[in-house]
Amino acid sequence: MVFFLKCSSVVLLEDNNLFCHLNPEELNTLRTSVRECSFAAQQEIFKEGDAGDGVYVLKEGLVEISVRAGRVGRHVFTTIAPGEVFGEMAVIEDKPRSAGATARKESQVYFIPREKMLTLMQRSPALTLALLREVSHRLRAFNHQYLREVLQAERLAVVGRFARSIVHDLKNPLNIISLTAEVASMAQGRGGSPEKAMTDIRQQVERINDLVGEILDFTQGTSPALVLPPLNYGQFVQQVLEEIRAEVSLKRVNMEVENPPPEATLLLNPKRLRRVFFNLVHNATDAMSSGGTILWRFQLAPTEVLTEIEDSGPGIAPEIADELFEAFVTYGKVNGTGLGLSICKKIIEDHRGWIKTRREPGRGAIFTFGLPLAPAS
Repeated sequence: MVFFLKCSSVVLLEDNNLFCHLNPEELNTLRTSVRECSFAAQQEIFKEGDAGDGVYVLKEGLVEISVRAGRVGRHVFTTIAPGEVFGEMAVIEDKPRSAGATARKESQVYFIPREKMLTLMQRSPALTLALLREVSHRLRAFNHQYLREVLQAERLAVVGRFARSIVHDLKNPLNIISLTAEVASMAQGRGGSPEKAMTDIRQQVERINDLVGEILDFTQGTSPALVLPPLNYGQFVQQVLEEIRAEVSLKRVNMEVENPPPEATLLLNPKRLRRVFFNLVHNATDAMSSGGTILWRFQLAPTEVLTEIEDSGPGIAPEIADELFEAFVTYGKVNGTGLGLSICKKIIEDHRGWIKTRREPGRGAIFTFGLPLAPAS
């Protein structure tokens, strides 16, 4: 008997919303028509412009539906979870596919050819109605997402105009400060003055420059092409956490590392990725104005490295839990911009990773992000 996985439970094929109305004879026809296919992580299932040759049901894994955005980029419309149907538009219109599907991680799917699906629809009006409802639901979701993105783009454009003005005014004094610190370091270093202080000044100036540039890129809706060299993740994390530790101690916050980060090779941009660490820590310290503890955990998975940060604060407010990574969403912060977590999400996704949060009773905020291992050379 053919079945597919939905979340953590096994569901028979006939329990799917599309096929639950079929009679035994129609179900038998369906089973003989289904073909199981496997796809590796990042492998293309079908691409934009391909012939619409059938319908897919995701058995296991995760699939992205995306379209071309500009010359090189892609815009992700939605992700398909186990048990969900995709590619259904090909059944009701004989046109090339309007979007592409890619396995986000190793995935297995069931494929039903278009001709077989049309035959079943002719026999079963209930199946036809269920498929039309599925298409309608998907179109409504796409339309809702499009409207939200249009509104967000308008807000980003307004902020972008202010950001460009601020950046223009800040760049010159920042450059002067940097040059002055460098000259002072060279001059005073000969007499044994504390050169480390000057080094720290330069590092902080570089951080301000990076932060301002990051906000400007974000508000313009574009980002420079990332250079992702292979680096040792454990060494990178140890260096970043040492930088952060001195800052959090000034805010009466203790930082603990439950287990060392794995010595794994990842493709990463250290300047941009360290912004994720700083943003998550700043959010945690803001939530613990009277002091507290930040915990770091790491796990080496077969295809990725997982990083988790947990604080001892009040946790994530349920009012914003579903919109936490959207731009301009903030809660309980007097001077919050609502861009910090949006920038984190963008940076992680630029590294082909993912980030999410979870809420547990009696615990503070918990954020987890995954970054893929570098492919074997």
